[in-house]
Amino acid sequence: MKTAVIYARYSSDNQTEQSIEGQLRVCKQYAEQHGILILDTYIDRAMTGTNDHRADFQRMIKDSGKREWQHVIVYKLDRFSRDKYATAVYKKALKDNGVTLLSATECIPDTPEGIIVESLLEGMGQFYSVELSQKVRRGMNESRQKGQFTGGYLIYGYKVVNKKVIIDDEKAEVVRYIYEQFAQGIYVKDIINALTEKGVLNRGKPFARNTVYNILKNEKYSGIYRFNNEVFDNIYPQIISQDLFERVREKIGENKYGKRSVDVVYLLRNKMKCGYCGKTISAETGTSKNGSVKRYYKCFGRKNRSGCKKSVIKKDYLETLVIDTIINELSKPKTMERIISGILAEQE
Repeated sequence: MKTAVIYARYSSDNQTEQSIEGQLRVCKQYAEQHGILILDTYIDRAMTGTNDHRADFQRMIKDSGKREWQHVIVYKLDRFSRDKYATAVYKKALKDNGVTLLSATECIPDTPEGIIVESLLEGMGQFYSVELSQKVRRGMNESRQKGQFTGGYLIYGYKVVNKKVIIDDEKAEVVRYIYEQFAQGIYVKDIINALTEKGVLNRGKPFARNTVYNILKNEKYSGIYRFNNEVFDNIYPQIISQDLFERVREKIGENKYGKRSVDVVYLLRNKMKCGYCGKTISAETGTSKNGSVKRYYKCFGRKNRSGCKKSVIKKDYLETLVIDTIINELSKPKTMERIISGILAEQE
């Protein structure tokens, strides 16, 4: 008896699990009508056909090498792939393993003419995908021209009503405060502390430094949105003036957060947590009475006088200790075995 597996897929464009059920039902009916025994099913959900990095698809191609079944049945050829070049490559891989691809809903005769029909269907699948992509891009651009929100992450200080971005008044006040304080020379950590004392939190927690810096660097707050070398000033209502944004950007450029020393690299900077207070361990440089430079690591909790008792650690001592420990750990057979197994699994 002839044997086969079913491959089903739906992309993320308004399709659901019901689409998979429909594909499986039709494929099983096709197999029953043609006396084919179904041995397994491979399913990829919310995966586009223009991308061959699909888990079950790749597993199916690999499993075909076991030569346990003779056919792959799909609802339509475009479920297999919407890229005619990828289709040719993977059909060749199946053919080399003695497996043929069958469409449950498209009549492709087993004659020389069938080659033309199949090529036409594959070309139409790719044409549909490319044309749809163009339509989506064109529609998104039209929405931007009309000043409409086109989806994605919405930055702090705004909300969307009827496809339009509007100002969230309460959060906008926080944004203005952050910009005005920073422009006056107030440190970000002090801005965060002041907001926290006022009970102003972000998602129930104090603002993170990166969040504040991202706010300070985002041009959308000045009413400007850039996309593909185009500038739109009708999407994000202005929360701060262009002049204030430029002053803040210039100030950030002069003193970038996290900028490291030009001549010295601290390997462990901001990569450790204090075992006493949980704060980040940062780099410090000092000069002794005789003029020699001392380099070491220091806890932010102690640096900010938050009560942490953690003493400073010499840079060379700590880095040597960490590097030697890592080398020793990586040299253990069990560790090497875990790493190699993980790499092989990822490669598969």
